[in-house]
Parts: sequence; structure tokens; C-alpha cells
Amino acid sequence: MPRRSAALDRATPDAIAVAALRILDEEGPAALSFRALADRLDVSHATVQRRCADLAGLLDLCTEHLAAQLPDVPAGTDWADAAEQRFGALYRLLTAHPGLLVLRGGRPWLGRQLLARLVEPALADSVAAGMTAAEAMTVYRRMYLLTLGSAAFVDHRDPAGATAASRAALAALDPAEFPVLTGGLADVLPPLTDHEVYYGALRQLIEAARPARPPAGPTA
Repeated sequence: MPRRSAALDRATPDAIAVAALRILDEEGPAALSFRALADRLDVSHATVQRRCADLAGLLDLCTEHLAAQLPDVPAGTDWADAAEQRFGALYRLLTAHPGLLVLRGGRPWLGRQLLARLVEPALADSVAAGMTAAEAMTVYRRMYLLTLGSAAFVDHRDPAGATAASRAALAALDPAEFPVLTGGLADVLPPLTDHEVYYGALRQLIEAARPARPPAGPTA
């Protein structure tokens, strides 16, 4: 029986994903490379490349690792509660790793874990609640786009830094050209980093899309 490579044993897909996410979180997107990963895992550059081939493959490993942490919502959960649980969890995962969002850009998120733990159960719940498949996908996409855009809006790990950077940028504007932005900093800055802006918008989408409740049966 051929011997397994000790390097490959260390450089498992999960180990690579964990190391990559740590580099992204600690040093930023520009620091992520196969060489940096190899150094972290104490393996060769070729070993890392053998596992994920290219940057797209590496990012897929990272998103699959995170998607595996999405909740398994129990069967029978109210449709609205299930939607809020799933997308709220996705938002928290994404805001914890902004560097991953920067690098993934417009790449589709089609890994098996995400499809199995988020997309399929969300669509299945909606269809079971009375939506057509097209309606279910439309509702899913609206919530997904809200979640992705909200997570990428600022670095939510550093709200003070994000607020300070926004304040400096807005303060440099010409008040005559941008009277609202420059004249109401105390009002326009807090919503930039307030997580409740996302959660409130998610609940509004959920309420607007909530399937009509079936009519009550005849009473005795």
C-alpha cells in the first residue's frame, strides 16, 4: 500500500482553509499566496498547489469551510424564522472575514456545502410554503444580495476605524456640493457600521416575501 505524504496529511483542505482565512484576517488580502500558506503549514508550495490548483480553488476551499458552519435549521421551523436564522448566520460569517469577500469578488458561490446548507433548504422551505420555484429563487436572491452587499459595505470588525475613515472622506467634501453629507455627519455616520441596519432590512424582505398563510379550516 503506497505511503501517504506527511505534507499532504498536514495540508488538508480544512487546514488550508483555516490558514488562508487567518492570513486574510490578520494581514489582509494582499498577503495571501501559496507561498505564505506553505510557510504557515510547513509544507512545500507544490503541496498547497496540488490541493487547490489556483486562487479560485483556494477561495472555494475557504468558502466551503465557512459554509459548513451554517446552521442546520430544524424541520418544521416557521418559514420566516428559518430565513432569518440562515441569512443572519451567513452575514455573521461574511463580516468576520472581509478579506475573503474582497478576493472572491463576483465569483459565484456554488460549493456543495453552501448549496446543501443554505440554498437548497431555503428554496425547499419556500416551495413547501407555497411559492413556485421561480418565486423561491427570487426571494432567495434578494436576501442573498442584501447579505453580501451589507457584509462587504465596510470592515465590520473595526467599526471605529471604518467610521473614522468615512468621517475624514466626508469632511473633505465641498459643503456647497454635498450639503447633506457634510452637514449631518452625526446622523449619516452611525448607520454605516450598525448591524441592525442589515437585520432590519432582512426582516423587511422576509415579511414582504412571507407566503400567505393557508386559510383556517372550517370550525366545528
